[in-house]
Amino acid sequence: MIHDSGMPAPLARVVEMLASLPGIGPKTALRLGLNLLSRPASDSTALAESLAVLHEQVGFCETCGCFSERGLCHFCNDSRRDAHTVCLVEQPVDVLMMERGHGFRGLYHVLHGRLSPVDGVGPEQLHMAALDKRVAAGLKELILATSATVDGEATAHYLARRYDASGVKISRIARGVPEGSELEYLDEHTLSRALDQRVSWAVTARQR
Repeated sequence: MIHDSGMPAPLARVVEMLASLPGIGPKTALRLGLNLLSRPASDSTALAESLAVLHEQVGFCETCGCFSERGLCHFCNDSRRDAHTVCLVEQPVDVLMMERGHGFRGLYHVLHGRLSPVDGVGPEQLHMAALDKRVAAGLKELILATSATVDGEATAHYLARRYDASGVKISRIARGVPEGSELEYLDEHTLSRALDQRVSWAVTARQR
């Protein structure tokens, strides 16, 4: 345990919680904890209060699955966006990255994951039912913006097959997205170029 090294138990608890976050190791967690301790108590109180209400005030859009404070998200509530064109992504954070490019004016749909048989993730574990309804309601184009990983590609193939007979145009973001990468770590110029250069996603007999 961290507090066995002589660190005060309250500080050790903060360090342990910080170290549990992705991308933060023990040393970084310790630096962050010491930084908080050196700041005015009001800063720590403000941080604690914002964390306390995070789950109460932030949820997911009932239509697209993106971040939302209540009901529909900012994008689904925007009447200026093209409701007939939907860009499908894996996680809500991917929407934020897409928006940094300022080149897409349609709507989004978040799967909250990707198909991964090894991890036990199938269509039933993803946000598919709501997407089925959107496609059935007369969607014109579905842009598949899943990651360029093995599972991301498998998910895109599955969706193309699923909606092949629906009449909706299926497209895939262009190869401006490097192979094996996650959307979360790409710059806005790469994402904007990938959207601009998207190509039709045709299902061949071999893929069916």
